[in-house]
Amino acid sequence: MLKKVIVFLLAAALLTASLTAAQAADNGALITAPAGVLMEASTGKILYEKNAHEKRPCASITKVMTLLLVFEAMDSGRLRLDDTITAGEHAASMGGSDIWLEAGETMSADDMIKATAVASANDAAVALAEHISGSEDVFVAQMNERAGQLGMKDTVFKNCNGLDEEGHVTSAYDVALMSRELCRHPKIFDYTSIWLDNLRGGKTQIVNTNKLLKTYNGITGLKTGTTDDAGCCISATATRGDLSLIGVVLGADTGKQRFADAAALLDYGFANYAVKELKVPEELPAEIKVEGGMEKTAALRCEINAGVVVNKASDDEAHSTVSLPESLQAPVEEGEKVGSVIWKIGDDTLSFDILCEREIPQATFAPVFVRLFDSLIKL
Repeated sequence: MLKKVIVFLLAAALLTASLTAAQAADNGALITAPAGVLMEASTGKILYEKNAHEKRPCASITKVMTLLLVFEAMDSGRLRLDDTITAGEHAASMGGSDIWLEAGETMSADDMIKATAVASANDAAVALAEHISGSEDVFVAQMNERAGQLGMKDTVFKNCNGLDEEGHVTSAYDVALMSRELCRHPKIFDYTSIWLDNLRGGKTQIVNTNKLLKTYNGITGLKTGTTDDAGCCISATATRGDLSLIGVVLGADTGKQRFADAAALLDYGFANYAVKELKVPEELPAEIKVEGGMEKTAALRCEINAGVVVNKASDDEAHSTVSLPESLQAPVEEGEKVGSVIWKIGDDTLSFDILCEREIPQATFAPVFVRLFDSLIKL
């Protein structure tokens, strides 16, 4: 009996804590920093926001975009991890957080990325930018172009490392967008999960600026930033089971507050949300009738590799609808959209195309005659 009472009390306590966090989120009191966002990484769904589109400086969170362009340069073959990068005068002149590069000093791209991601080195970020694009100015123009492609409407970059500069601004929402895009490159976590490492053959030790690596269960990254104008900022990524979250905090008064706010965002997400994977419904037929074609039926396919974020406290169930005509009229092209599978859960609706597996030409007299003749011969 006592055991049952204890279990009940524990369950009640967990439910109360979850409700308290949800209520805090509803009234904007979940974090103390002036701006923040919690995003589910696979879908991009916003689970919490506070002044999400307020334009603010973001310090070294800027390096999320710098690293994104670095990884995209590797994808395109313009950069390799074993490439040798030479620091120029401009890179060596950077202040703030750095690894004290000297003009003419060389390091591998791998070490420059490590210095940028782990130690938030301003000089290493500029050295990478100059190596990829020829100059920091050209690289920054590419950063702004990429920001536009990602829909980052609140963002203007003036440099690649986040040092305070007039007009260099972004928003918590935009930081979440570019963080999500960087997370599409899983190798970034090989760097952002490093706590302690060294450069220059062990002569220079670097320590990760993200203290959540030591304190938060499931943390994977991503980037911190601190300047006088920006305050203390973080884009924190974490994964537990099938749920991956991005918690952005901008403008906290202290580093301790920044990490506490980020942990509060992530805790809220893991306590209240889950990802439900969607599948092809059983009622989708394997083929469809074709009128006037060289074949009487066409095979169908529908690729569903997606999930939907659900609130654990909600009673909403996922429902699917197959929208498909009774038959198709030839000709039908391979890969042609012929219908849709629509999944709906709560306020979320996702649509997936039903495609024709292969081409079905229109029937003409000559091929039909040949087929009829062949069938008569076999009789």
